[in-house]
Amino acid sequence: MEKNTYYNPADLAKFGNITEWQPEMGRKFFDYYGEVFKEGALTEREKSLIALAVAHAVQCPYCIDAYTTDSLQKGADEAQMMEAVHVAAAIKAGSALVHGVQMMNKAKEVSM
Repeated sequence: MEKNTYYNPADLAKFGNITEWQPEMGRKFFDYYGEVFKEGALTEREKSLIALAVAHAVQCPYCIDAYTTDSLQKGADEAQMMEAVHVAAAIKAGSALVHGVQMMNKAKEVSM
């Protein structure tokens, strides 16, 4: 029995349909997307691991599914994938905490 969720996993396969309502911008996006993930200064595997980490940071279940599969297909192992997720988590936590400096500055300003 399939569990209903807000995000329908079948929708990931429909991603290409975004060109239907705006073909020109959709094609430009997919051209850019394709170029970004080609081998360059970074390997395709490295780019896939980065995408997997970012997917967790932005909390996109479609991207998590896609880049889990893609990372495995490109030769990443489970330890590398989990390490990438921990990097994303650390950066996300740090970015929240560093904004504490703003709070501290404001609290000091208001308290004066």
